[in-house]
Amino acid sequence: MEGIIEGKYTTFDPAKSHDSSSKSVGVCAKPYSSSAVLRASDSCSECKITRPNASLLILLGEWWNANVVAVESQADAIGAPPNISDAYTINGLPGDLYNCSRNRMYKLKVQKGKTYLLRIINAALNNQLFFRIANHNMTVVAVDAGYTVPYVTDVVVTGPGQTVDVLLVADKEVGSYFMAANPYASAAPAAPGAPVPPFDNTTTRGIVVYEGAPSSTIPKMPPLPAFNDTPTAHKFFTSLTGLAGGPHWVPVPCQIDEHMLVTIGLGLSICPTCLNGTRLAASMNNFSFVRPSSLSLLQAFFFNVSGIYTPDFPDTPPIKFDYTNPINALNLSLLFTPKSTSVKVLKYNATVEAVLQNTALLGVENHPIHLHGFNFHVLAQGFGNYDPLNDPQKFNLINPLILNTINVPVGGWAVIRFVANNPGVWFFHCHLDNHLPLGLASAFVVENGLTPESTLPPPPVDLPQC
Repeated sequence: MEGIIEGKYTTFDPAKSHDSSSKSVGVCAKPYSSSAVLRASDSCSECKITRPNASLLILLGEWWNANVVAVESQADAIGAPPNISDAYTINGLPGDLYNCSRNRMYKLKVQKGKTYLLRIINAALNNQLFFRIANHNMTVVAVDAGYTVPYVTDVVVTGPGQTVDVLLVADKEVGSYFMAANPYASAAPAAPGAPVPPFDNTTTRGIVVYEGAPSSTIPKMPPLPAFNDTPTAHKFFTSLTGLAGGPHWVPVPCQIDEHMLVTIGLGLSICPTCLNGTRLAASMNNFSFVRPSSLSLLQAFFFNVSGIYTPDFPDTPPIKFDYTNPINALNLSLLFTPKSTSVKVLKYNATVEAVLQNTALLGVENHPIHLHGFNFHVLAQGFGNYDPLNDPQKFNLINPLILNTINVPVGGWAVIRFVANNPGVWFFHCHLDNHLPLGLASAFVVENGLTPESTLPPPPVDLPQC
């Protein structure tokens, strides 16, 4: 049995994402990728959002000319990163910039003057993505199914698993316009002059076609950000704010019960059969997560089975160092990380504030960190090392974003806060799929409350015994 943790969510209002009343279950299966549309309502009077004429899904994906399970297995066997993908897709179609797919392009037909709600999902496995539509602005109205203050932009940036809802007004000259997505690949080399880590540096595109546009019209192409355009990505991420007072708004909790500083990044582990006797690893607070093989974490928690996990995930890293200084990128005294199944235990209804601190070990990278079972407030983010004396002055306690995935800045930090009001075991991990088997994960074990509603229910009777 693989000790994967997932959430089983109850029926919820369309403007919510992970409802606080949801319950967790242990799923004994290999990890896989799929998408579920977390819908914010099409209209909202409190949000000052006009009801669109149509709601459409824009699914950004990633394609391999191979079995992706085999790709991952090969990487795991040699202790190296997996082979890069062969293409990106928009609604399953690569577009005309790839060989053999010139006639396989998504077309979005619009009418001049009408407004369209585009529900953009990044379903790629290993890449954050930029998304643009030629000559058109978009208005962001929700992220991770939580309403935002409307934000006008000409570019959207998403991490794997994230959703961004935007309004597109078809107010340009009748014609055809390319929509395009390309990678935001922020990983920088560990040493000056070293090559950039490999990634799929290609572009997928579709077409926005106005009703009445001549078929001979040559579509206009939007200028796309460079793959390492961190300023553009950071501006997008930090310009968004939550819609305080809007539907399902939750004020920021003020009383903190648990303070955590969690370092996130890459490292190495000992591997006698691998090249050079080491394999690529990743960790949180220098604990490289290993999934249990005999019983899921949730079953171990519910049935009080010992030996499956240890409740010793630390609140701070075991060694304090200059986390984002490139001089430490190849410091062997810091690179090696032990393997463990270590979790953090929380009392029911405890308020947690966690500083997610990127490190420069083996290089820096923007990590999309995802928390199952909860939404959290994003209080602040920045570059360099978090300063506990000065950076709290930057906290947005009035209208911060409410997310379930935070793109922690490359070589930087982010501060999140949430209330542990959902009993169970909840995975906390990097949403870059290749970082998960490396160990860039942990889990929160939330104890039961005092009422039946705050108590974890038993497993379903038809839970597979794998």
